[in-house]
Amino acid sequence: MSQPTASQKPEIKLERLTTPVGMVVDAILVLGFFIFLFGLLKSHVPSNDITMVVLWAGLTSACMSGVFWLAIQMFRVVLSAQLLAKKHKR
Repeated sequence: MSQPTASQKPEIKLERLTTPVGMVVDAILVLGFFIFLFGLLKSHVPSNDITMVVLWAGLTSACMSGVFWLAIQMFRVVLSAQLLAKKHKR
């Protein structure tokens, strides 16, 4: 089978897939997620030393919040690309 040449492919301009407003909304969501997890995880740290409780709950919450941020970014980019492709199909 022959490969389509560049002239046969539809022209889709790459538009901005993320916006500054979206990034601010994502930052607020991640901060809220961090605060929620920190409060939840404090009771699961097996220590009576408040410094250790705060340290490990904070580090664990930061790691999980980073994964949450990546998931939000992937969702936004995929959704934007799908909407853009749908718009250009018409």
